[in-house]
Amino acid sequence: MNLRMRRLRENSLIRDMVRENSLNTDDFIYPLFIVEGEDIKREIKGFPDVYHFSVDRLNAEIDELIELGIKSVILFGVPDVKDEVGSGAFADDGIVQKAIRQIKSHTDEILVITDVCLCEYTSHGHCGLVDDCGHILNDESLPYLAKTALSHARAGADIVAPSDMMDFRIAAIRETLDENGFKNTPIMAYSAKYASKFYDPFRVAGGGAPQFGNRKSYQMDYHNSDEALIEVELDLQEGADFIIVKPALSYLDIIRRVKDNFNTPIIAYNVSGEYVLLKNAIANAVASEEMIYEILIAMKRAGADIIITYHAKEMAKMLKECK
Repeated sequence: MNLRMRRLRENSLIRDMVRENSLNTDDFIYPLFIVEGEDIKREIKGFPDVYHFSVDRLNAEIDELIELGIKSVILFGVPDVKDEVGSGAFADDGIVQKAIRQIKSHTDEILVITDVCLCEYTSHGHCGLVDDCGHILNDESLPYLAKTALSHARAGADIVAPSDMMDFRIAAIRETLDENGFKNTPIMAYSAKYASKFYDPFRVAGGGAPQFGNRKSYQMDYHNSDEALIEVELDLQEGADFIIVKPALSYLDIIRRVKDNFNTPIIAYNVSGEYVLLKNAIANAVASEEMIYEILIAMKRAGADIIITYHAKEMAKMLKECK
């Protein structure tokens, strides 16, 4: 070890001062799953410490996040009724739209981001429209995605986050927002979103698993790296303001490559499968909670500016205890 570095590490205050990366609560976006009904706070099966909330139970959860210092949430809707075109996604009285209005009427201390997709609202569970043979209809899906983003903005969303991975959807959403007076509503694009099995717990939570086939025709092949740079560049050209890499833990190389090639805010999505694996390992005493911090730091070290993570609340508590 370099003698100078050894001397720096001997003093904890100096060590903290020269530390290249750190975590604080401003780094986290916390996912919330919103369901129809009343007085619901229900732990999701196989997804420890993650809950379904009805709109009337959101205030208490938002207050807890504010107390912990978490300032951003991303909303996922779980509707009761689904159809072929996912009309609940862009309905004025849709579940996400109601949740946005509830949060915004309760406080102005939380940044509200909304997931823009059709999969949780379509009867077939795909992220876009499909034809009679089950093929994805990319271009025909764009107006529906744009309408969904606009409905979220009208309800009060601060940022819209399209996760569908349809080609040209960023341009369609940007144009629709601009034409309707929402030029200053940013787009947080799921640009490097891989077709991953690490999403399985989320699909249980959101009720959005495809009823046939898979999403490999529109999500990215996890064998590829260069493709991510192409997708990111296209989304930025179309008007994306933030870039999401998803998943995160197994894709740190992708985060790093995006960071090295583009001057844009990068969000790592620490997805449900990554979360559940670690939580179960901790519950079975084969891993420690300190591993959560180490994993999230790895994402920051790779180049992430912000992290969407189900660990946000427990990490915020850990950070407070360490002060």
